[in-house]
Amino acid sequence: MKRFSFLLGLGLLAAGGHAQTFTLKSSELGGQATARQFLNGNGCSGGNVSPQLSWEHAPKGTQSFAVTMYDKDAPTGSGWWHWVVFNIPPSTTELKAGAGEVAKALAPAGCVQSVTDFGKPGYGGPCPPPGPPHQYLITVYALNTKLDLDKTATPALVGFYLGQAALAQASLVVYGKR
Repeated sequence: MKRFSFLLGLGLLAAGGHAQTFTLKSSELGGQATARQFLNGNGCSGGNVSPQLSWEHAPKGTQSFAVTMYDKDAPTGSGWWHWVVFNIPPSTTELKAGAGEVAKALAPAGCVQSVTDFGKPGYGGPCPPPGPPHQYLITVYALNTKLDLDKTATPALVGFYLGQAALAQASLVVYGKR
């Protein structure tokens, strides 16, 4: 019985010693993108407002964050990048709703919103063609550096650098259907 108690105690110590998980949340997103996030154009009539996002428990050594929004179901053969933001300061734990509208300057100072598949920087909301719902993957990356890129960097180039510098990532999936 003493051996069992000792092993149980070790198991509880080990369970309590785990680092907390890097987590992405949103106070306004559930399982579905709303009209507020949908694009206003290309046949959609949404608000085109980027969602509020917050994260916690970034890994030690985080030097910056990046956020992307990607539609793998877009009928392009390569998906569709809706939002690419990087060099978010390491002290930041939230992007406020609307931060993706570059002209409003709601994003943290120093971050870069690079071009998306809409051909310009900033957020472009969901607007899938009629048919089945599309999955929109929103990901925050904790990076071990700032990226030496500017607002003209393509999503593929930013993605390459994110893959090299990511310490951790956390994602939300939301669905959108016209």
